[in-house]
Amino acid sequence: MSNIAIKVENLSKQYKIGIAKYRHNSLRDHLTEWAKSQFVRNGRHSPSSFQPSSVSVQPTPVEGRLDTFWALKDISFEIKQGETVGFIGKNGAGKSTLLKLLSRITQPTRGYAEIHGRVGSLLEVGTGFHPELTGRENIYLNGAILGMKKAEIARKFDEIVDFSGIEKFLETPVKRYSSGMYTRLAFSVAAHLDPEILIVDEVLAVGDSEFQRKCLDKMEDVGNEGRTVLFVSHNMLAVTRLCKRAILLQGGRVVEDGSPHQVVSAYAHSETRIMAIREWPDPSKAPSGKIARLRAVRVRTEDGRVTDGADIRERVGVEMEYDVLQSGYVLMPCLHFFNEEGIYVFPTHEFDPAWRGRNRPAGRYVSTAWIPGNFLSEGRLFVDASIDTLNPVIHQFIVHKAVAFQVIDSIEGNSARVDWAGDIGGAVRPLLEWSTKFTQNSPEGEAPQLEERSGEEVL
Repeated sequence: MSNIAIKVENLSKQYKIGIAKYRHNSLRDHLTEWAKSQFVRNGRHSPSSFQPSSVSVQPTPVEGRLDTFWALKDISFEIKQGETVGFIGKNGAGKSTLLKLLSRITQPTRGYAEIHGRVGSLLEVGTGFHPELTGRENIYLNGAILGMKKAEIARKFDEIVDFSGIEKFLETPVKRYSSGMYTRLAFSVAAHLDPEILIVDEVLAVGDSEFQRKCLDKMEDVGNEGRTVLFVSHNMLAVTRLCKRAILLQGGRVVEDGSPHQVVSAYAHSETRIMAIREWPDPSKAPSGKIARLRAVRVRTEDGRVTDGADIRERVGVEMEYDVLQSGYVLMPCLHFFNEEGIYVFPTHEFDPAWRGRNRPAGRYVSTAWIPGNFLSEGRLFVDASIDTLNPVIHQFIVHKAVAFQVIDSIEGNSARVDWAGDIGGAVRPLLEWSTKFTQNSPEGEAPQLEERSGEEVL
C-alpha cells in the first residue's frame, strides 16, 4: 500500500479580478448552472480529481473588464503519511489558496491532487460552523462532515469541550461567540475528531498566547501519532518546532522544499536585502536624536574586513559609528541580535571602562561589540542598533535590522557540532568544556580503575 497522503500535480488556480457590473442570476439560472456543473464533474472533461459537495454560482458579469490572476501556478509535490509540513511565504504567495484546494473548498483551474485519508480543516474562523446551531450541535455537525458516526463523536465530545474551554456557552448559538471562542471550538473539533490529515491555516493568531501554546502542543501530538499535518504560519519558530519539512511559496509557485531551517533561511534571505554594512553619508537622512546621530553600522572580522559570512569558530565584531552632537551626556550604545526565526537572541550594551559613566564631548565615535567564536548558532542574524542617554534617559534612535550576517558552521569537526552532521537547534551554540569518567570492567572483588578524560563537546 502506498504511504503517500497527498500527491499534487501541476495544481493551478486562476481568479478573475477587475471591475465589472453584475446581474443577479434567477432561480432558473442557478438550477441550470447546477445541472451543468454536475455534468462536468461526472464527465471526462473534469479539470481535476476534486469532487466538491456543494456548488457556488457567481453572479453573471454583464459589462466591464475582468483580468485574470494566477494564485497558484503549476505546483507539484508529494506528502507522505505521518509528515508534518509547514507552508511559508509572504501574503499573496498562494498558501491559503493551496489549503482551500486541498480541503475541497474550491476547485482548481487545472491540475489535480490525490488525497488519501479523512481531512480535518481549520482555514478560517468558524469554517464549517452553522451560525444558528449551538456549540454542541456544531461539534456533531463537524463530525458528520468528517464522516464520523455519532458514537465516535460522543466518545471525543468531553475532550473537545474541555480543550476548547467554552463549556459554559455550549448551548449558545455560535453566532453569538466571539472570534476567540469560535477559534477555540473550531480548532478543538478539527484536532480531536481523528482526521488522518489535519490542515491548519494561521487562524491561531486570534487566540490568546496560552491557547496558542495548547494548539501547538496538540498539533505536535497529532504529528507524533502518525497523522499528517499541513500547517501555514508566519511564525517561523512554530514552523521549525512543529515541522520536519517546510515548503516556501512565492508568487504561486514552490521555490524551496526541504528542512525547516533551510527553508526558513531561504525565506529570510528572499524577504530582505540587508547587508553587513549600512551607512548614512547624508546627515539629514541619518537616524538621529538631538544628542546623537548614527553614521554607520558594520560587521567586521578580527582583521578588519567587512563580512556578511562569519565562521562560527571566530570572533566577529559589530561596530556603530556615530556623532555626539551635544557634550555633557552619558551615552549607552546598544545592539540587539535576532535570528532568522524572529527569536531575540540577546542584547548587548556598551561595556567600555574608558567611557562607562562619563560625559562624552561632542565628536565622532566608533563603538564595537566583539562576539566570541563558538558562541552563536549557525544561520542568519539581524542586528538592531540604538543609542540612549542615561541620567536622564533620553531615547535617541533605534534602527531595526540595521545589518545582517550569516554564521557559517564548520564541517571539520572542531566546532560545537563536533561530528554531528544533522540539524542542531538553539539560538546559541557554545562550545563547552566537558569531562567524562570511565569505569573499566573488572573482576569481582577488585576496585574499578577510573580514568578521567576531558574535552570540549556540544551541549
